This record gives sequence, C-alpha cells and structure tokens, in this order.
Amino acid sequence: MRNIGIIAHIDAGKTTTTERILYYTGKSYKIGDIDEGTTVMDWMDQERERGITIVSAATTTFWNGYRFNIIDTPGHVDFTAEVERSLRVLDGGITVLDGEEGVQSQSETVWRQADKYKVPRICFVNKMDKLGADLDTTVASIEDRLGARTAVMVVPIGRESLYKGNVDLLTRKAMVWHSDDLGATFDVVDIPEELKKLVEERRHKLVERISETDDVLIEKFLGGVEPTIDELKAALRKAVIEYKLVPVYAGTSLRNKGVQPLLDAVVDYLPSPLDMPDVTGTDPRVNEPATRKRIVEEKFTGLAFKIQIDPHVGKLTYVRIYSGKIASGSYAYNSSKGIKERIGRLLLMHANQREEIKEAFAGEIVAVVGFKDTITGDTPVISLAIEPKTKNDQEKMGYALQRLAEEDPTFKVKSNQETNQTIIWGMGELHLDVLVDRMKREFKVEANVGAPQVAYKETITRMAEGEGKYIKQTGGHGQYGHCWVRIEPKPRGEGFEFIDEIKGGAIPREFIKPVEKGVVEAMENGCIAGYPLVDMSVALYDGTYHDVDSPF
Repeated sequence: MRNIGIIAHIDAGKTTTTERILYYTGKSYKIGDIDEGTTVMDWMDQERERGITIVSAATTTFWNGYRFNIIDTPGHVDFTAEVERSLRVLDGGITVLDGEEGVQSQSETVWRQADKYKVPRICFVNKMDKLGADLDTTVASIEDRLGARTAVMVVPIGRESLYKGNVDLLTRKAMVWHSDDLGATFDVVDIPEELKKLVEERRHKLVERISETDDVLIEKFLGGVEPTIDELKAALRKAVIEYKLVPVYAGTSLRNKGVQPLLDAVVDYLPSPLDMPDVTGTDPRVNEPATRKRIVEEKFTGLAFKIQIDPHVGKLTYVRIYSGKIASGSYAYNSSKGIKERIGRLLLMHANQREEIKEAFAGEIVAVVGFKDTITGDTPVISLAIEPKTKNDQEKMGYALQRLAEEDPTFKVKSNQETNQTIIWGMGELHLDVLVDRMKREFKVEANVGAPQVAYKETITRMAEGEGKYIKQTGGHGQYGHCWVRIEPKPRGEGFEFIDEIKGGAIPREFIKPVEKGVVEAMENGCIAGYPLVDMSVALYDGTYHDVDSPF
C-alpha cells in the first residue's frame, strides 16, 4: 500500500497527472480533460469551470498489485490549508513541476509544508513537450531553491515538441512512446547513438550519488565494483525514506508520456505505512506521551483530516488509520472532545463516488459517516460581508453557511454586533468566491457580498491627567462639580477600567458613579476622528464639592 499526494504550483499539471494515473491503473475508463471539464478528481462544478483543484479529492486505485490511496491537492495559495491538512496523513508525495517554469512560488510553499511533516518525495518534471522545457534547468532550480539533493533517474529523448520518451539510467533502457494515443503504449528500444555518451556520464553520477548514502555501496563504488541494480534500488529507497535523496522523473502527462515509470517509482521508492516510524501522541487518560506500532494488532489510532458534506450521505469525515482497525457500527474515542463517536458507515472514496466497506485497517485512508462532533481547524485571513438578496434567502442562508463551515475549517462565519453585518472569513478572495458560488449552486441561496464595514476604534498611547470643573450660578441653588482624573493605556484587547482612588471624602460616594458614567459617555466619541475609545484605564483621584450647589 502507498498513501501518496500529488502536490505542486497551480497549473503545473497535478490533476492531469492524476487523471493519467487513474486511467493506467484502470480506475477510470476515459481520460478526463481539464479544458473540457471532464476530470474525475476535479469533480466540483467550480473546479471544472475554473480548471483548478479546490479541495483534496481522495481516491483508491491499484498498480501491479499495490494499492494506492491518492490525494490530489490544490495548487492555488488560497487553498494552502487544504494541502497542509492532506500532507499530515501522507506517507509519500509526488511533486509535479512545470518543465519550462521550474520551481515556482507555490512549489516552495508546498515543499516546505512537506518538509514540516517529513514526507518523502519524488519529483515529476511535467510538460517536457512545452517550448522552453529543460530537465537540467529544472533540476538545478530544485537543488537551488528547494535545497533538495536530487537523483535524476532519466535522460529525455528529444526536446520540446520533439520529446518522445526517456532513457532509464539505472536499467539503461530507452522507452519511446508511440504517440499521444490513450493507450500510451511504448517500446523499449536501444539508446539512441547520440545519447549514449551522455547516458553513461549521467548514470555514473547517479550511481555515485546513491552509493554515497550507503556505507557498503560506497566501498564497492570506490573499489571500482559497480553495485547491482537491485542494490542501487534498495539503497535509493532507503535514502528517499530518510529524506536524503529525491528521485527526479520526466514526462508530459497531457501527451500520455512518462507516467507508467512514475507509478513504478512510487512502488519502488516511496514508503509503505510499515516503513514509517511508530506513531506518537498523547494518551488522553493519563495525559502522557504514548507510542503505537503501525500494525493491525495495535489499538485503533487515527487522524480526522478532512470534512466534506455529501449531498447523498451527509457529513463525511476522512480518517487516516495509523494503527489497529475500525468497523462500521463500532465506536471511536474523540480525544479532542473527550467523547465517543459512533462509526455509522465506512466508505472507500473515488473523488465524489463511493464504495461501502465493513472494516478498515492500519495504513488505510477511509471516509466515515456518523461522526457528529469531530472537526479540523485552521485560521482564516480575509473577510467579506454577506447579506441575503430576499427574505426567502435569509431563512436559508444561515443553514447554508453552517454546513459550509462544518465542511471547511478555514471558513468562519461571525456576526458583527457593532455593524449588524454577517461576516464570512476565508483564506483568500478566490476561496470565498468559490464558497459563495457553492451556496448558490448547492443550497439555492442568492446573496450579495462586499467589503465589511470597519468598526474603527481609538485609544491613547501614554498617561495623561486632566481637571474637569463645572460651575453654574443662576440665583438660588447653583451647580458645582470638580474632579481630577488620570488616564493610562492598557494592552490591546483589555477594554476599559474605572478606578476609584478618592481618599478622605474629597468627593462624596454618591457622586463617584455619575463621574464614571460621564467618562463612559465621553469615550463614545474619541478626540481624533470621533470613533469610540478603547483599552484604557481612568482613575478618579481628587476633586472638590460644594455643600449647597453640588447636589444637583
């Protein structure tokens, strides 16, 4: 089994590569096309219209007897949280790079995220048929910008529009694809004469780089004895799992060239769940660190990493099982909430299609129906005000926003009491645009959106003292009030504090509250721009009163 993710910069060809993988592994009978909006992994209407991946589609497929759980993740920066949640549960990743663009900004972002979760990777340099595509330049950018130590596994045959295949450096076999045919058949032929010298140079460099990671192989290599292919593969697999080397392959997914060797590389070099270290966590009963082996015989341990609302079965919770097993109808302990949750149904997912199963075991990624209180979480960064277009929409909007927030932890809904607006928060403008569009399509809610009204505030930056005196004499009893106050700034978010420091009855007790009320009223209109004052303390410390005129 292999739990792998397809990660990259937007438009590098992640989804196209995944579609080819599904076709060659027999999971889909027709290759999907992004431009035609027929992709399997991009199943949401907005994804097919925009030609981008928005959510992490998960699917299960098989190659040469190995089961692949594949996650196709978004490349757009607004959906970075979706990528990070998926990377936490993967054992390996395929980083897709544009052969002409090389390493791009989002490539660096997802690479750092994969580093954070120690995900072993293979690089696939895509679009080798594109004008300006160059494997050597792309490999140099991988080493310079990503800091990766590469193991280049192929030499391309032909450049740009004349690209037709690769030479496998380990086996010295040349693979030439027939054409752009859907069968994507290829012939294994002799290495072209003009490439033989280059192939030997590159192979020597590859063998040396792999041997450097293994004490036994480096002795052989330095002694003039070439390691066998099996020895090199075993050493490379170990080096990849230990983050020492990153194998680099090349091809063009759109033209159906180079994908099958990539699938073989996933089997040969990326780890199975059993290759990964024991999973560590905290035992909630004693609040102490605990370790579990990634085997079926252990107690169940899993991570809920994604929530999705399905129109047919309701709330789906994607779970990576690290140890033990779960069965439909059984219960799992939610350590975050301290409660038990019932597992209603277990599903193997293929994008938005599903296959029901009775049990799931260590290493698998499955969707659970039945969890009510399990959530995932991230912090949104941008906001919009939203309001229903009609009274009918108003009744439905609250429900729609609640369901979308359940599914996407980076989407938050808040009510601003000061402006009486409903505010939605997300990871970027495209993120919120997609969610508002989904509200319209899936929940039939029409809404207007715009920039939220900003509730500005004022505050003070240093201590100051002031005297207030009010004297009014109109014949008979007059009016008299006199006090001294000291204002000081408070840390952001701590609000207002009134402090009574009157000693010796300088101001009688019954006048203290009216002074505080006057201060609060004065703070409603700041002295700079008229906005309310916040985060300050006001101390009443002295004053005088008049026996006759003060009680007014």
